[in-house]
Amino acid sequence: MNKLDLINTLKNENGLSKIEAKTVVNLFFDEITDALSKGDRAEIRGFCSFYVKNYKAYIGRNPKTGENIKIKPKKLPFFKCSKELKERVNS
Repeated sequence: MNKLDLINTLKNENGLSKIEAKTVVNLFFDEITDALSKGDRAEIRGFCSFYVKNYKAYIGRNPKTGENIKIKPKKLPFFKCSKELKERVNS
């Protein structure tokens, strides 16, 4: 399922117009993105949680030349599914 499929499902099952459904979906993703950019965690009970991991700077190696290079610190978003979602997928 992609974003457009989600919009169409909202439109068809809840009687929303396509514009209203698109607004709801965009608002949902924007709020999760905003929370993660602030360093907060976003949790949807029974489905998943999104959080940000911080990585420190380190010395890496260029595999082609073998030269040591400094890797900058970075933040990466992560997704962790809930126990309920795991059970539902595996049943």
